[in-house]
Amino acid sequence: MNWQQVCSDPKFQNLPYKIELNAKGQLIMSPAKLYHGRFQSKIGFLLQSLLTHGEVITECAILTSDSTKVADVAWFSEKRWKEVQDDFEASIAPELCVEIVSYSNTQKELMAKKRLYFQAGAQEFWLCDQQGQLQFWSTRRKLKKSHLVPDFPSHLE
Repeated sequence: MNWQQVCSDPKFQNLPYKIELNAKGQLIMSPAKLYHGRFQSKIGFLLQSLLTHGEVITECAILTSDSTKVADVAWFSEKRWKEVQDDFEASIAPELCVEIVSYSNTQKELMAKKRLYFQAGAQEFWLCDQQGQLQFWSTRRKLKKSHLVPDFPSHLE
């Protein structure tokens, strides 16, 4: 099964939870608590406010070397957005991919997603924990603050 098949299958439309695919084409569900959506909204709103040229996407499907992964929040430059806007999944990662930690996530899983997003073309990866504390990475190292969005706070209330 691929992402287009999942998106086109009526059985999977309007699901009340998030799904991804693994390398075997199997569906993976990641349940999340309400704080997850709250942080997702806050991050998306702040990104849209601070980066006026580009597109903020929530639940952004990205084709990786390990099948389709879904970033909780993503930001595309105008140029990249034009390349992927009509696709089921982004064939090139957005410049910025954000994951919000759910109680079901493991550190190993999140770091694997970070690696996959960078391999697919992301420039930064952010991780927001359950208390709203953010960590920022470039392709080379952990950052004290974002290079793409230097005014973004490192903690959300």
